[in-house]
Amino acid sequence: MAQCVQSVQEFIQDSFVPMVAVLCSEDAEKVTRKNNLNFSELLRPFCRLTSEGHMRDPSNQLQVVKNLRISVHNVVTRPSVPSSGVPGHAHRRLLSEVVLTCQPAEGGVANVITAGDYDLNISDRSLKASVPWYSDWRDTLTELSTSKHYTATTPWFEAYRESFLQSMPASDHEFLNHYLACLLVVSSSEAVPVEKFLKLSQEQHRIQHSGEYTNPKWFIPNTLKYYVLLHDMSQGDEQRADSVYEDMKQRYGAQGCYLLKVNSRTAAAGADEQIPDPWSQYLHKSSLQSQDQYEDPAPVVVNNTAVENNVGGTSEVDGHDSDEKDGVLVNSLDNTHPLQLDTPSDTPGSLDALRAVAVETKPPPLATGVAAATSHGACLTLNDHDRIRLFIQEFTFRGLLPHIEKNIRQLNDQLVSRKGLSRSLFSATKKWFGGGKVPEKSIAELKNTSGLLYPPEAPELQIRKMADLCFLVQLYDLAYSCYHTAKKDFLSDQAMLYAAGALEMAAVSAFLQVGAPRPYPAHYMDTAIQTYRDVSKNMVLAERCALLSAEVLKSQAKYSDAATLLIKMTSEDSDLRSALLLEQAAHCFINMRNPMVRKFAFHMILAGHRFSKAGQKRHALRCYCQAMQVYKGKGWSLAEDHINFTIGRQSFTLRQPENAVTAFRHILTNDSQQTSTQQGAFLREYLYVYKNVTGACEVALPQLPLPCINSSATRVYFGHERRLAEGEKQAATHVSLDQEFDRDLAAMWQDLEEQVVAAAKRGVVPATFQSTQCYLNSQTDNLRFPLAVVEEPIIVEVVFRNPLKVPLVLSDLSLLWKFTLKDFNRPQPQEDSVGDAVPISNEKEASVPRTSQKDDVIATEVIPEFYLSPEETKLARLKLLPHQTGQLNILGLVYNLASTSSTGDTTINSTAASQTEGPSAAEGTSVRGRQDLEIQGPRLNQTKEEKTSVSHGPDRRLDPTITPPMPLLEVFFLQFPTALLCGEIRKAYVEFCNMSRVTLCGLRVASTHPDFFTFGSSSLATPLTPLSPTSFENCSAYKTLATPPGATPGSVAAVTLVSEGDFGSGTGTGLRGGGVSGAGTGGKGITEIPLGEGTLKPGESTQLPMWLRGPDQEGVHEIHFLFYYESAEKGGKISHRVLRHTVFICASRSLSVRATACRSNTLPEEEEEERNGSMLVFVDVENINSSEAGVREFHIAQVSSSSKQWRLHKCINPAEDKDCKLTSRERGKLCFRATRCKPLQVTLKAAEKYTFADLSLGNELIITSTTPCADFFFRRCQPLESLRPPVAMETQGRHSRSQGVGHGGGDKDIAGVVRKCNEVDLDIIILWKAFVVEDNKQVILEGQLHVALQTIDKEACSLTHKEEAQEMVLLKFKPELPPPMTRPSMEQLSHLIKTNLQYPESYSHPFNQKSLCMVPVTLTLSNCSLAQVDVIIDLRHKTTSPESLEVHGSFTWLGQTQFKMQLGAQEVMRVQLRACFLHAGVYNLGTPRVFAKLADQGAMCETSQQTATPALIIIINST
Repeated sequence: MAQCVQSVQEFIQDSFVPMVAVLCSEDAEKVTRKNNLNFSELLRPFCRLTSEGHMRDPSNQLQVVKNLRISVHNVVTRPSVPSSGVPGHAHRRLLSEVVLTCQPAEGGVANVITAGDYDLNISDRSLKASVPWYSDWRDTLTELSTSKHYTATTPWFEAYRESFLQSMPASDHEFLNHYLACLLVVSSSEAVPVEKFLKLSQEQHRIQHSGEYTNPKWFIPNTLKYYVLLHDMSQGDEQRADSVYEDMKQRYGAQGCYLLKVNSRTAAAGADEQIPDPWSQYLHKSSLQSQDQYEDPAPVVVNNTAVENNVGGTSEVDGHDSDEKDGVLVNSLDNTHPLQLDTPSDTPGSLDALRAVAVETKPPPLATGVAAATSHGACLTLNDHDRIRLFIQEFTFRGLLPHIEKNIRQLNDQLVSRKGLSRSLFSATKKWFGGGKVPEKSIAELKNTSGLLYPPEAPELQIRKMADLCFLVQLYDLAYSCYHTAKKDFLSDQAMLYAAGALEMAAVSAFLQVGAPRPYPAHYMDTAIQTYRDVSKNMVLAERCALLSAEVLKSQAKYSDAATLLIKMTSEDSDLRSALLLEQAAHCFINMRNPMVRKFAFHMILAGHRFSKAGQKRHALRCYCQAMQVYKGKGWSLAEDHINFTIGRQSFTLRQPENAVTAFRHILTNDSQQTSTQQGAFLREYLYVYKNVTGACEVALPQLPLPCINSSATRVYFGHERRLAEGEKQAATHVSLDQEFDRDLAAMWQDLEEQVVAAAKRGVVPATFQSTQCYLNSQTDNLRFPLAVVEEPIIVEVVFRNPLKVPLVLSDLSLLWKFTLKDFNRPQPQEDSVGDAVPISNEKEASVPRTSQKDDVIATEVIPEFYLSPEETKLARLKLLPHQTGQLNILGLVYNLASTSSTGDTTINSTAASQTEGPSAAEGTSVRGRQDLEIQGPRLNQTKEEKTSVSHGPDRRLDPTITPPMPLLEVFFLQFPTALLCGEIRKAYVEFCNMSRVTLCGLRVASTHPDFFTFGSSSLATPLTPLSPTSFENCSAYKTLATPPGATPGSVAAVTLVSEGDFGSGTGTGLRGGGVSGAGTGGKGITEIPLGEGTLKPGESTQLPMWLRGPDQEGVHEIHFLFYYESAEKGGKISHRVLRHTVFICASRSLSVRATACRSNTLPEEEEEERNGSMLVFVDVENINSSEAGVREFHIAQVSSSSKQWRLHKCINPAEDKDCKLTSRERGKLCFRATRCKPLQVTLKAAEKYTFADLSLGNELIITSTTPCADFFFRRCQPLESLRPPVAMETQGRHSRSQGVGHGGGDKDIAGVVRKCNEVDLDIIILWKAFVVEDNKQVILEGQLHVALQTIDKEACSLTHKEEAQEMVLLKFKPELPPPMTRPSMEQLSHLIKTNLQYPESYSHPFNQKSLCMVPVTLTLSNCSLAQVDVIIDLRHKTTSPESLEVHGSFTWLGQTQFKMQLGAQEVMRVQLRACFLHAGVYNLGTPRVFAKLADQGAMCETSQQTATPALIIIINST
C-alpha cells in the first residue's frame, strides 16, 4: 500500500474513539452561530488531548492513556433503517466527493519510487512524467530523485478511509460507535439555566430509554451527563454566569459541570485581526456526520463544501449522478471486460459521451464566493481557543475517563459473579484460556445466523461491551482477553455476525498490545472478512475489516498478503471502493522486496478503469498515466494503445483537449497492431477531439499525426517537366523525378560539367564553380542554398505513408512557405534594406481552404484530393511557381485530413449515426492541419569536436534562392536511330529551342562518347565538284564525287592535306587553353555547337545536322550528352545552365578488318612517288554480321588512308568486279602499296597535317577529308598518340632532320632511333555499304571502320579486344627504383638495313665453250633509320644444309667477299657483285649476310639483318 501520514497504531486508535453526544439549547446555538459553527463543530479541532491521562484497570493497576481523541457529535434522531450492509446513495455520494476533492497538489514534492529497473514518478507530477507526449520525463525523474527516493502517498485514499470509518453506522453487535457521554449545553443568558439543564437531561433520557428511537445508540444505560454553561463574553453578564456555575457545582458536582466562556470579541473587531482558522479542514467531515449517512439527506451543505474544496473546479461528479451504479441498482456493465475499448454508447467514454460533454453548456457557477468568504471563529480569540482546549481536557480527565473506569469495574464484577469464579477476571484468565479449547468450525459448516439478536442484558454482550470499553481507553491486553472470550461464546451460539466482530477486534487488540506478546492473528481477520461478506452480506463491515488488516500487514512488510486481501475485496457493487483498493494493491506490488512492476501497472490499469466507472475521471487519468511509465517502449503495443486511448478520452472529458489530441496522436503514429475496425474507431475519435481543439483555437494550424511523412526522402525538382515527344521529335530526357538517383551517374554528370565549364572559361574551372543540381534528394550535397529561376516551377515530391489499416483522404493539399523578397539586380549594400527583410508567408491563407494564397508572389498548387489506401506508401508532387526573386523557405504541408465511411463506426451506434447532431459515420470527419518538413542534415565528421559529438550540418534542399530570369533550352532530336551497325554512319537532325525570354549564347555539348557524333566542320571549304547521282538517291551521309569515266578501280589515289584542328581535335586545344573558333572545341570531347549569330533569341529555334557513327563494340551503349549554355546578360547569380540527355544505342556486328604492313623488297627508280620508300599493306575484311540484322551483303566501297608520313598509293590486286562484295561469313583480302609522303609536303608548316588518300573500289569517290568521315576519324576512341609508347612521342617530328643522332645521345636515343625504323603510323579507313531489306524495301547503309597500323609486320584489328580485369596491386611503402633503360632488342636491330638483289631472272651461257659462267648482281642497301649505320657485307657464307642443296645448286661469289661501309640517314647504296656458276640449274642468290650497327655505338656488336625472300636465278646451257 501507499505510504500514509499516520502510523498504523495511530490510524487504528483514531478509527475507534469514545463517542460523545451534544444537546444544546437554542440560546447556546445562537452563541456558537456567531462563529458560523455549531457547538460540536466548535469543539472538533480541539478533541485530541495533548497531555496524558491516567486510569486504573480492574486489577487496580495504573494505566496511561496517550494521544487520546474523542469524537463529539450533535444528537440526531432518525428512524432506523434496515441493516442491509449496503451504503446508501447519500453515503456513496459523500464518499465520492471526498475522493474527488482530494487531488495531488500541484507544486508539491514529487515522490519517485525506484522499483527494479524503473523509476516511477507517482505524485503530483506523475501526469506529466508518464504521458507519452512528455519527452523529458526521464530528465525530470533524474532531477527529482537526486538524493533519495520517497514512498508514494495517496491522500485521497486516506481521506476516503477516514470518512468511511467516521461515517460507519452504529451496529447492535458492537458498541464502539455508541455514545458514552452527553454534553448538555445551556447559555448563561437563559432566565433559569438550571431548568434548561433539567429539560435537556430529560430529553436525553427520553431519547435513550423511551424506545422510540433506535438511533443514536448509547453505550450503557447510565450515560454520563456533563453540564456545560456557555457564556458569551461579548454580551452576557460574567458575574451572573459565575454565580450560576457555582450553583451548578453544588447541584452536579465540580466534576460534572463546566463554565465555558467564548466570544471574547465582536465579529467587526475580528475582521482587523487575523486569527487561525482550525475548523476549515473539518468542515467536510462535519458535513458527513451531520448527514449521518442516512437516506434523503439535504444535499445543499454537501454541495457547497464539495465545491469549496474542489481543487480542479470540474464537474466530474455530474457524470456520476447520471449513472447510479454504486447503489442498490447494480450497474449495467457486469458483462463488460475491464479492458474493453469498444464500450457501448451508453457508457461514459464513448464518442457520444464525448460529444455530450463537448456540446453541453458549462455548469452555472455555484455560490462558491460565499463559502470562500465565510470565516469561522471570527468572535474567538486565542484565549478562547485555549479555554475550549482546557474544557475538553477537563471533561475527559475529570468526567469521561473516570466514568469509563467505573463502568469497566462494574462490568468486570458482573462477569465474575455470573461465572462464579474468582473476584478478578484477570485471575481467571488462565482457567478460561488454558486448555480444553473447542475446535472452531469452518464458515461453511455454520448456518446463517446473522439475524440472531441478543438482549441488551445478555452476558455475551456484556463481555463485548467491556472489551470495547477497554479498547477505547487503550487497555489492549484486557480487551484481547474479553474479545477472545466473547468470540468463543458467539461461535458456540453460531451468532456469526457477533463472532466476526469479536474476531476482528481481537486481531486488532493483539496487534496493538505493547511488546507484542503474541503474533498478529491474520487468520482472525480473514475469517471475519469472509463472514461479513459471505454470511452476513455486510460489505461495509467487510471493507472496514479489510482496511484495518491491510494496514497491519503492510506494517509487517507482508505486501503480498495485503495485495491479495485488497484484491479480494473488489466487487461490482462499488466501483469507487474497488478502484481505491486496486490502487493500493498496486502500490503493494512495488513495495515488495522484489518489486513486481508489471503487476503494479496492470492493477493501476484496473484501478483507472474502476475510477472511470465511478465518475472519478481525474483519478482514472492519473492511474493510466502512472501505468504508462511501465508499458511504454516495451513492445506491448496493444496495451499502449488501450492506455493512450483511455488517456485521450479522459483528458477530453476533463476538458483537456490538448492532452487528448496528443494521446490520440500516439496511437495513430505508432505501427499499430489493432484491427482495421479498431483503428477506424481510433481515427474517428481523434478527428472529433481534434476538431473541438481547433474550433476553440484558430490562431495557428496545429500538427497532424497522419499520414506519416518521410521527410528525408523528400525530393525537390527545379524547372519545367520535360516533354517526352512532340510528333516525330524526341525531346531531351534531361532530369525527371521518375528517375532513380545514381551516385556514380551524378559524379559522371558533374565531371562532364566541369569539363565543359573549363572549356568555356579558357581551360580554368572558376573557384566559385558549383555544379548544377537539377533536383535534390537525401544523397545529394544540400549544404548550400540551391538556385532556382523566377517563373520556373519548383516541384516538391513528398513521400506519404499510411500506417493504418484504414484508408485516409487528404484534401486541399498544398505547400506552406515563407518568402523574403530580394532584388539581385540592385547593388549589394541595398540588398539588406529593411523592406527586403520582411518575410511573406502563406500560413494564414492556407489555414482556410480554397482561398487565394498570395499567387502574385508565389503561385501555390493545390491538390483537391489525395487518397491513401491502407498501409500504402504514395508520392505527392506539389508545385510552386515563383513570380519574384528572393529567398524561399518551404516549411511544410497543409491539408484536410478526413476519415472515410470504411474506417468503422464501432464507437457510434446506429442510432447516434442517424442523428443530425455531429458528423455521421457515412459523412466522415474532416479537420485541417499541417505537418512540417524537417530534414536532418548529414552528420558532421571533419573536426575532432564533430567526431566526438553528434552534430549535423544543414540541409537546404527546401530553401532555394529565386534568381533573375535565365535562358531555357529545349533540345529535340529528329530521325535519331536506336540501333546501328558497328561503324555505321547515320545522319540525324537536332533542333534547339529557346523557351525563355532571355537570349541564349555559348552553346556547347559534352559527351561520354565524343566519337559517337559530330556536328560537322564549317571551317573547311568543300570542293564544289558535282555529286554522284547515287548519293542523291541513297541520301548518303558522305560527300561523294563521281569517278571520272574510264578510271580503273583501285588506281592512283586522290590525296588531300587536312589539319586535325580543322575538325576540333587538334593537339593544342586541350584543357591548357586556347579554344578553336567556329566548330572547334575548348577541351577534349567538348564541341561548340555553331549557331547562326552565336546566339539564340527568345522564342527562336534552329535545326542542325548531326552525324552519328555506331560504336565499334557490339551491345547496348548508354551515351550521355550534356548541353551547356549561358545567358547573354552577364553578371547573374547563375553563370550557366545545362541540359542532360541520355540515349541507348544497340550496336550490331558488321565487319572485322585486319591489316598488316610489310616492307617492299623492290626499289624501282622509275616512279618518283616510290623513290622515298614504299611498303605493302594487306587488308583482310570479314563479314561477321549475324543474320538476324537483316543485312544481305556488304560492299567495300573505298579504302582510304590517313597519316602524316605514309599514304596509300594504289591497289595491287583490284577485284574484277567494281565492288568487293562480302556475304555472311565471307572474307576478302586486299593488297595495297603505300608510299611515303613527298618531301615537299613534309615541311615545317605541314608537319602536323594529315594526308588523306582515297582509293575508290567502285564508281563513286568518297571524300574522306571532309565531314563526316574526317570528323569520326579524328574522334576515334583511342587516338594514335594514346597508343604510342612514351619514347615514340619524343621522337615525333624528326621527319625534317637529315642528320643522325648526336654524339650525346644515350640508350634512350638509341631505343628511339631503332624503334622508329619499325614504326608505320598509318591509319586505314574502310568505307562500306550494306544492303538491308526493311519492310520489303531495300535500304543502303553506310559506314566506316578504322585500323591503326603502328609497327611493321604487326597485325592491327578494327575491333579492340576487351581489357581483362587488372589484378589487385599490393601497396608498396618504399619508392620503386626507376626501371632500367631497355636496350633495343635483336629483332628491332635486325630491321636497320633493307636489302635487295637485282639480277636477270634467267641467264644463258655456253658451258661447252666456257666452263665458268659469271653473272653481274647488284646488291642495294637502304638505311631505314634516321641515324648513321655501319654495315658489313659478308659473301663467304655458304648454304650447307642438304635440303637447300637438293633444291638449289652451289655457286661462288667472285671478287671481294667482305665489304665495310657507312650509310647515312635513309641513304641508299648499291654494291656490284659477280656470281660464278659451274653448271646450269636454279640457284639462290640470297646468300650474302648483312650486319649493321649504329655508327656511334662502338661497343655494340653488329646485328644480322633480315634477308629478303629467296632470290632464284635460272642458268641455262645455251649449247
